[in-house]
This record gives sequence, C-alpha cells and structure tokens, in this order.
Amino acid sequence: MPYVLIIHEVAAYPAWKAVFDHAAAIRKRAGEISYQLLRYDHDVNTLVHFSEWSSLDKARRFFESTELVEIRRKAGVNAPHFIYLQEIERGLL
Repeated sequence: MPYVLIIHEVAAYPAWKAVFDHAAAIRKRAGEISYQLLRYDHDVNTLVHFSEWSSLDKARRFFESTELVEIRRKAGVNAPHFIYLQEIERGLL
C-alpha cells in the first residue's frame, strides 16, 4: 500500500485546516484514500499529514502540481517535507 508522510509548519492551524477541508474533493480525485492529521506535542503549528494513496505516482503528481503549490501558499504552509512510502508489513500486538 502506498503512503505519503508530510511534515510542515503552518502559520495558524485553524486557517490551514479550513483550506485542507475545502480541498478534500480535490485530494480524493487525485487518489488520496484516507488520512490522519497529527501535530507535535510541543508545537501546535507543526503538523504531520499521513495519507494512503491509490498510487505513489498519483501522489507525487498531486503534491508537485502548481495547483497544490498555490493551495499551500493560501493555507500558510512553510517548507513542507514529503516522504513517499510503500508498506512492507503491518501487525497488531
């Protein structure tokens, strides 16, 4: 299963979240299947967006698109770091 892990700072979480929610349909059309949002325990404006995708190629095209660059600018995102991942194992303990 393909995943993307994004770590980024935002100017203000509420403003970022409004833009993120508004882009849900765009993300779904691009191939995002599910997501989790996490934040650093000591910094409410450093976010982790962990998402499952239909393919890493679709994820890369989406995250590197000019459309998304503009959406990130509007959302107040600073220097996102993208990590593209393939699941190799899953388990429960």
